[in-house]
Amino acid sequence: MPNTEYDATRLLQLARQAMAKAYAPYSQFPVGAALVTVDGREYSGCNIENVAYPEGWCAETTAIAHMVMDGGGPIAELAVIAEKVDAVTPCGGCRQRIAEFARPDTKIHLCGGDGIVETTTIAALLPKAFEHLGDEPGEGS
Repeated sequence: MPNTEYDATRLLQLARQAMAKAYAPYSQFPVGAALVTVDGREYSGCNIENVAYPEGWCAETTAIAHMVMDGGGPIAELAVIAEKVDAVTPCGGCRQRIAEFARPDTKIHLCGGDGIVETTTIAALLPKAFEHLGDEPGEGS
């Protein structure tokens, strides 16, 4: 069961800090993401572009990669923020990546310059996600 006591503004702060480190010279569209696992570990990431577009990494992908390198999920909550758009949502690929390590009721906070604009769930953002092939999200990764 996701951690319902977590302060989502902490994720917003971590996502903003990550966004400041984005490498986005081609799109000029910095993005930051931060997540917390059900056991309270926090991870953040920024988008990292590459001249061989679209070979870059989204912010959510970077945060998930940090999480996986530290032992996996599942993800309890995730926040995403973009410098130029309020309430930016994860792209389709990132929605599936999040779903891989989350539960349907995992909270996704869509943020903007003034804070959290909207909170939804990964099931609402990706209602027909591919099913997990393992027993639990994040296992075997």
